Order: sequence, then structure tokens, then C-alpha cells
Amino acid sequence: MSRLLGPAEVRALAERLGLRPTKKLGQNFVHDPNTVRRIVRTAGVDDTDEVLEVGPGLGSLTLALLPVAARVHAVEIDPVLSGALAGTVAERAPELADRLRITTADALRVTAAQLGVTGSAAHGADSGGPTAIVANLPYNVAVPVLLHLLAELPGLRSGLVMVQAEVADRMAAPPGSREYGAPSAKLAWYASARRAGPVPRAVFWPVPGVDSGLLAFTRRDPPSQVPKAEVFAVVEAAFAQRRKALRSGLAGWAGSAAAAEEALRTAGIDPMTRAERVDIGGFAAIAAARR
Repeated sequence: MSRLLGPAEVRALAERLGLRPTKKLGQNFVHDPNTVRRIVRTAGVDDTDEVLEVGPGLGSLTLALLPVAARVHAVEIDPVLSGALAGTVAERAPELADRLRITTADALRVTAAQLGVTGSAAHGADSGGPTAIVANLPYNVAVPVLLHLLAELPGLRSGLVMVQAEVADRMAAPPGSREYGAPSAKLAWYASARRAGPVPRAVFWPVPGVDSGLLAFTRRDPPSQVPKAEVFAVVEAAFAQRRKALRSGLAGWAGSAAAAEEALRTAGIDPMTRAERVDIGGFAAIAAARR
């Protein structure tokens, strides 16, 4: 069983490494054992899962994941933290050290091959590589990181990530809500998402200046056979001018307001509708109408 990190252990590790957390890398380390246990429990991962953890930092969440998962793939951009993680696990959970795989890489650019996913598994097979992501994502890049990983790793079936509270609200927002936007629609291409609870500021070191929340998601099939890039182009154009009716907002994308109206009517969408009323299936239908 892992010996989890508390506030004193987190500070001692940081001091030993000469670490000064940086806002640039979004480094706020969880130091509360009850919080990491709650995250692992809420994620629902078990010994059939290979878990991807982005930004393991000093290893608080890693140590809680190792006893329940078949393997933990830890992706860390900071070479000092990456280099220290194996030693922390060897010290605090030596019998589980062989379950840990560490990759020093930027999660925005990490590839399936770097995570040991090759051949058919990289193209959507159910085996070979991470099946779930459980992570305290760097808040400044949480949305692009999550979307990149879902695109790069078709085997990811579920996830629970800690992000800034308002980002969790946006990512889980349904069409028609105030928070619904391009991130919500893009995530909906890959998965259904929901808020899974708040995380208090006091469990972090240093204490962040924003509230945090958990976002849970479950992979599902895309709503359309239209290429994702074409659908996302519509999403981006629509939300770039979200206050406008789609007839006007999509004029640049379609070539003219008249062409946009034709595509919208073909897709069965009122040209005077605004972007926040359209679900991802609707955006796919608009893209299909212009093919």
C-alpha cells in the first residue's frame, strides 16, 4: 500500500528538489490525502485500467492511483519532477514501482507512440495504452490538453480531471446554457461530460487564486462521419461571433451570408439561431451541408 503525501512531505520534497512552483507550468500541488483518495474513488478506475496522469508533480495523486490501476502512465513536462517521481514511488510504494511508466514530455504534444501505443491500438483498438485519464491538469492549458489527448488516444474510455471551476462549468455545459461554448461543443464530439464536485483551495500548495472542480467524462462515438476538422471549423466560426445569428456568424466560413443560410436550412437549423443553441450534432450537420 502506498504511503501518501501530506503537507509536510510535499514541502520537504519540494525543498529537497530546490523546487519553486511556477505559474507558467500551472504548478499547484495537492497535499491532502483525503482529496486524492476521493479523486481516485470518483474516477472509478480499477486493475483493468491503464491510467494516464498528466502533471504528476511531486506524486501525490500517483501514489493513490498505483494501488488500484494496472499501470500509471505519468506525463511530466518538468524534468526535475519527472526525474524525482520514480524515487518517490520507490521510497513510498516499492512493491508498486513496476506499475509506473514516466514520460518526460509536454502533454500538448505527447504522442501515442511515446505512451507505448503502437499499431492498431493507436487507431482505436480497445487495448494497448491508457484507458482512463485521472489528473490535476495544468489550469492554463487544461482545455487544449484534454482535447489533444482524446484525439491522440482513442483507447481513452473515461476520465476525471481537476481543472479551474469555471473551466469545468464550460466543458460540461449543455447547449442553451450561458457557459456553453466552443470547448463544450468540441468535448461533446468525443464524450459526454459532467461536473463531479468542487475541490477546496486549501488542499493545494501553493494555494491557487481560483476555485477548482472535477470534470468527469465518458467516451462515446462521434455524432457524424464528417471529418472532425471540418466540424470544428464550423464550431470555431460560430462561436467567434456568438452574439450574431448563425446566418451572419457563419458568413465568413461559408463564403457569404446567403451560402451560410443555405447550409443552415439544409441542416435543418433556423438561420437566425445563435451558436449557443446548437449541439455538436447540429454543427456536424452544418459542415455536411457544405461538403
